[in-house]
Amino acid sequence: MQADAVLLEKPERIALSRLTLDMPTSDDIVVQVDWSGISTGTERLLWSGRMPPFPGMGYPLVPGYEAVGRVLQAGPGSEHAIGDAVFVPGASCFGGIRGLFGASASRLVIPSGRAIALDGPLAGTDGAAPNRDGILLALAATAQHAVVSGSCLPDLIVGHGVLGRLLARLAVAAGGQPTVWERNPLRAEGAMGYAVVDPDADPRKDYRCIVDCSGDPALLDALIGRLARNGELVLAGFYADRLSFSFPPAFMREVTLRIAAQWQPADLLTVRDMAQSGALSLAGLISDVRPAAEAPDAYRTAFENVSCTKMILDWSAHA
Repeated sequence: MQADAVLLEKPERIALSRLTLDMPTSDDIVVQVDWSGISTGTERLLWSGRMPPFPGMGYPLVPGYEAVGRVLQAGPGSEHAIGDAVFVPGASCFGGIRGLFGASASRLVIPSGRAIALDGPLAGTDGAAPNRDGILLALAATAQHAVVSGSCLPDLIVGHGVLGRLLARLAVAAGGQPTVWERNPLRAEGAMGYAVVDPDADPRKDYRCIVDCSGDPALLDALIGRLARNGELVLAGFYADRLSFSFPPAFMREVTLRIAAQWQPADLLTVRDMAQSGALSLAGLISDVRPAAEAPDAYRTAFENVSCTKMILDWSAHA
């Protein structure tokens, strides 16, 4: 069995390649992918060659950890049936090609338990492609993990990209009233129940919990200066460079610094259920859609065009 896949051959060199898939076992499923997403955090670092060493890191590799599709084949030990709509948070099924994270392909072979069943509005109409908003579940789970890892709900979120918007929506759903910082006026719109302000126009220095999803290590001193005494700074972005900050301001405030790592399975199930029930809206977050055949240009646009908040690939021509 073969599939068309995005192949990151080396930094800044992406192609759409035909790859042979591993043979599925009795517990595996084969997923026909309809949509996959491009991450402007970790995948940008892979693309640029700035990703710090991680287990499984190396080139060539198939990127991606955001895909939705339908089950094409199901082994006898599978938890899913043929035709089920599922979310796939990554795969490693390309033989000698590294799958980090391996979801950007027309077909995927994965253990059944790794796929997350979709229902209701996320599943779409029977037989048709699942709702493309389903690819946002991984980012929503990342946001959920950052929210629950803190000692209180975030009252300041730094950055109004997709992750920042999901953080704000989850905080509002939990009863919070967060402020979001955003300097780029192109990204300041689209708030749902919270305020988006330029940090220079915000005089507050008493935030109890700040969640930074910018990935910018140069912001640490400024953010610590905006915390109340015993405040908490949660790092929810991915930082390629070393982090440092001035100790005296953090000492005087007795600041807690927390790192929100990768989402856990419970986070993914929570946001899946919230999205299916309507408690969490995933609407209005995808800005750009390209055919998978245009993947090289789509990745460059996602990483270099500031007006592109979320790029996804359409695999419908590769069924």
